[in-house]
Amino acid sequence: MNYINYKVEDFKVPAYANDELTEVSLDDLKGHWSVLFFYPGDFTFVCPTELEDLQNLYPKFKEKDCEIYSVSTDSEFVHKAWHDKSEKIAKIEFPMLSDRSFQLSRQFDVLNEEEGQSDRGTFLINPDGEVVLYEISAGGIGRNAQELYRKLTAAQYVSKHGDQVCPANWVEGSDTLEPGIDLVGEL
Repeated sequence: MNYINYKVEDFKVPAYANDELTEVSLDDLKGHWSVLFFYPGDFTFVCPTELEDLQNLYPKFKEKDCEIYSVSTDSEFVHKAWHDKSEKIAKIEFPMLSDRSFQLSRQFDVLNEEEGQSDRGTFLINPDGEVVLYEISAGGIGRNAQELYRKLTAAQYVSKHGDQVCPANWVEGSDTLEPGIDLVGEL
């Protein structure tokens, strides 16, 4: 399935955030940019390095009005235990969602049914609840928060300036392109 422009369907899942057990729903994603960051499991190997990488850039994501939601099929209680045990995970400030009912993993087609775990999936969602970018990776391939941040910045720029597009390796402040007949064959 192609998830570009996919409208996120209603959901409500338990979460661990700010030393509290809470819930996160579709309403929490509306009105700002969001990242749903699916990973296979707590107390694993690649996952804590990815979540720490996200946390290191979390203040920059927040400056861009973007909330990060990490998602695994572990319970909110396991998230808390991991947060209490791991130095890397103890730093995390963003909500850690528990998808033990598989409703989000199935909605975004990242559930590995045999394992009962999510594959590595990243979904960037605009303030209207629509997916504008997604990536699914094999289990052993860690993701790069800096590249995700660059893509968020580009998505926000294109959303604001609909007549312009961001070329490869674009970073904030770089030149953009204005598609039109004059560019055909000139790039």
